[in-house]
Amino acid sequence: MPTNQQRREAAKRKLERQIVRRAEKAKRRKIVGSVAVVGVVAIVAGAVWWIVSSNSGDDAASDASPSSAPPTPEVTIPTERAPMPKRPTPLANPVACDYKDDASKQASKKVNKPEGKDVSSNGTVNVVLKSTAGDIPLTLDRALAPCAVQSFISLSQQGYFNDTKCHRLGTTGLQMLQCGDPEASGMGGPGYTMPDEAFKEIKYGRGILAMAKTQQPNSGGSQFFMVYGEAELPADYSVFGSISDEGLKVLDKVAKAGANAQAGNGDGTGPPNTEVKFTGVTVNA
Repeated sequence: MPTNQQRREAAKRKLERQIVRRAEKAKRRKIVGSVAVVGVVAIVAGAVWWIVSSNSGDDAASDASPSSAPPTPEVTIPTERAPMPKRPTPLANPVACDYKDDASKQASKKVNKPEGKDVSSNGTVNVVLKSTAGDIPLTLDRALAPCAVQSFISLSQQGYFNDTKCHRLGTTGLQMLQCGDPEASGMGGPGYTMPDEAFKEIKYGRGILAMAKTQQPNSGGSQFFMVYGEAELPADYSVFGSISDEGLKVLDKVAKAGANAQAGNGDGTGPPNTEVKFTGVTVNA
């Protein structure tokens, strides 16, 4: 028969074995629990990755698709015409126009200089710019800028504008289409310059036709711009006529198609997305 001492030692060993087994069970439960948590996290992470990857793939494909390119921002165009400027004091009639050879660059197209003597400062001239975007009828006003009108008529009759593209469209702030450069770079000209004919009362807006120029005085040549909307500009650019309602509809259509500002000079303007190429000019002098 076991003694009391032996029974106590046996009970002690049994208790120790139970404690060890419990500890091992607890340890296994802990390990299994950790693995389960890791497994759940992995599953959740995998699901998130799959969802994100799937969506990212759709976005990437969508971005690469031409149909998902950012839409052209809507162009807001005023419908009211700007009043035509009037000279506070009429010019003498006739006037002399000093067309000077432009030594800074060669002519983009070879043309003869206009006649600068006895240029009329009275009356209007109807012109139609025929273009791939539609006809743009203009009314040139000799009383505003006789030298600009004389030059424009001369260039038109010599075919200077034929097959030239309008190279610069502005749709915000400066809403105009600039044309008259055979190079379509903004740097071309007819090989001569003309005197400035601007005056301080000039304001630019929808329907105004004006000469382009550099920052230097008397630097106008063949380039001109047609304003179809807003144009907050200093009164430095000679206004020499107006654009008809029919012509404004063409310009509005071109403007709403937007401009390629990335191909511009960094001021938000650029070549129009709808090409405007002159196929001919009719002059009814």
